[in-house]
Amino acid sequence: MGQLRFLGSIKREFSGYNANAFSKDLLAGLTVTAVALPLALAFGVSSGLDAASGLITAILAGLIIGALGGASFQISGPTGAMAAILISLSVRHGVEGVFIAGFLSGLILLIAAALKVGALVSYIPSPVVTGFTSGIAVIIALGQIDNFFGTTSAGESAIEKLISYSELGFSVQLPTLFYGLLVILLMVLWPKKWNARFPASLLGIIITLVVQMILNLPVAEVGAIPRSLLGENRLHFGSLSLPTLLPYLSPAISIAALGMVESLLCGSSGGKMRGEKLNATQELFAQGIGNVIIPFFGGIPATAAIARTSVAIKSGQQTRLTSIIHALGLLASMFLLSPFMSRIPLASLAGVLLVTSWRMNEWHSIRQIFSKRIKTSMSQYLITMVATVVFDLTIAILIGIIFSMVMFIVRSHRISIEIDPVTKELGDYDKHTKVVYVDGSLFFGSQDQLTKVVEKLLGEGVQRIIFSLRGVPTIDHSSINEFTEIVLLCRKREVDVLFCGVQAPVLTLMKRLDFVSLAGEDKFFSSAVTALESLR
Repeated sequence: MGQLRFLGSIKREFSGYNANAFSKDLLAGLTVTAVALPLALAFGVSSGLDAASGLITAILAGLIIGALGGASFQISGPTGAMAAILISLSVRHGVEGVFIAGFLSGLILLIAAALKVGALVSYIPSPVVTGFTSGIAVIIALGQIDNFFGTTSAGESAIEKLISYSELGFSVQLPTLFYGLLVILLMVLWPKKWNARFPASLLGIIITLVVQMILNLPVAEVGAIPRSLLGENRLHFGSLSLPTLLPYLSPAISIAALGMVESLLCGSSGGKMRGEKLNATQELFAQGIGNVIIPFFGGIPATAAIARTSVAIKSGQQTRLTSIIHALGLLASMFLLSPFMSRIPLASLAGVLLVTSWRMNEWHSIRQIFSKRIKTSMSQYLITMVATVVFDLTIAILIGIIFSMVMFIVRSHRISIEIDPVTKELGDYDKHTKVVYVDGSLFFGSQDQLTKVVEKLLGEGVQRIIFSLRGVPTIDHSSINEFTEIVLLCRKREVDVLFCGVQAPVLTLMKRLDFVSLAGEDKFFSSAVTALESLR
C-alpha cells in the first residue's frame, strides 16, 4: 500500500514534466550545489571525521534520500545539528563508532517509519524546538573555537573543551584567525540579493583558498580528498555483530531522534513554502534507507537540511530531480576540484560554521518569546537550550517536553468555580439551593477543589446543590471518583445533588464508570433551568 501511494505521488509530481521544468530543476540543483559544497566540507570536519566524509554524505543523501523522500522539495545531507552529536561520539568511540551508530540510526528510522510515529514530532512544543536549535548553535560555535583561533583543547564535550583552556592556555595563531575573520566579514557584508546568485560562503572559501595557495601560510588545511565515493575509512560488514552494536545503541537513538525531528520539521517548513504536504512515513523510510547505506561508503549520518531545502525552493525547484542534480554537481566537484579543495584552510570552514550557527537560531521566535514575556515559553526555551549544551541532545528534548507537560498540568488544574444563589421564584427553595458553575477540564491535577466548595456549602446549611458542567470539556477517572465521594457525603447530610449541561464525552465516561447509576439518572438535566423546575 505504501509503495503504491509513493508511486502515485511520483506520477503526480512528474505529470506534465517538460524541458522548461527541467531547466528550472537544473538551475535550482546547481544553486544548491554551490551552497552545499562548503557546508558539506565544514560539517564533515566538525563531525570529527574529514571533509571527504561530509562530501560523500551530501552526494549519497542527495541521490538516495532525495529520490525516495516523502516530498519533492527535501534536500538532505550533513547538518550542523548532526555534527554537534557526532563530534563527541567520534572523540569517545572513534571513526568506526560514528559509522556503526549511523548504521543503527538508519535501522531505527526504518522501524519508526513502519510504526508510523512521524506524527509525534508535531507534539513537541515550539519553544522546545527553538531552544533545541539554539543549543545546537551554541555547540557548533564552541566546537569551532580551535579551528578558528588555531588553539588546542582537550575533552569529549564542548563544555569540557572550553574548560580545558584554563590548563592548556589560549594561544591565538594570527594567520588562522585572519582566514576565519575574512570569511565571516564576507558572509556578513555580502549583499543578500547577490547571495541568492552566488553564496557568500562559497565566495569566502574560494578567496581564502586563492590567498592560501599564493601565500602558503602556516595554517591547518582540509587535507587530501580522494576522487572516489568510497572513503578511506568506512564501515565493513565484518564490523557488525550484536556485541559490537549494543554499546552504540544509545547514541544511535540520539542520532535517529535528531534525524526524525530535523527531517519532519524541515518538511513542515518547506511544505508551507512549496504548498505541498510531506508524507512523514515515506520521509522516515527514505532517511532510514539512506543512513543504513551511507556508512558503508564512509559517510556520516544525514538528515534533511532546512537551509538547503529553502534555497532549492526559492531557486525554482520543481521536482526531486533538484536534489539529484545537486548531488551530481557535488560529485563532479569531488572529481574535478579535489586537489584545490584539499588546500582550503580549516579556519575558513570554521568561519562558515560560526556564521551558520548564528543564523540557524530562530530569531523571530526568540524575540516573540521574550518580548511578549511569556514565562512558560521562556522557561521551555532556556531549559531546553541549556540541557542541549550540557547533556545529550535526546535528553534535552525529553527534558523540554517533560517540563512542558508539567507546566501544562500546573496551568490546567486551575478550574473556574462560581457559586450562584437561585434567583428564580421557587418558594422556599431559593435560600437553600445553590448552583455551582464549573469551567475547565477536570482531572487529577484539579482534585479536591470541588470537595472544598461542597464542604463550605454544607457548612452554610445548603440543602440542594446543582453542578453546571457545561464548561467542562473533559474529565478523568480521578475526578469522577471525587464526584462519587461528594454524592455519598451529601447523601449522609440529606442534601440533593443534581447535574446539568453535562457534555457528551463527560457523560459517556460517567456512564462507563457507573457514576450515573450511582448518582441517579433522574439527577441529570440538560440545563440549570430544567433542574430547578424539577424541584417544584
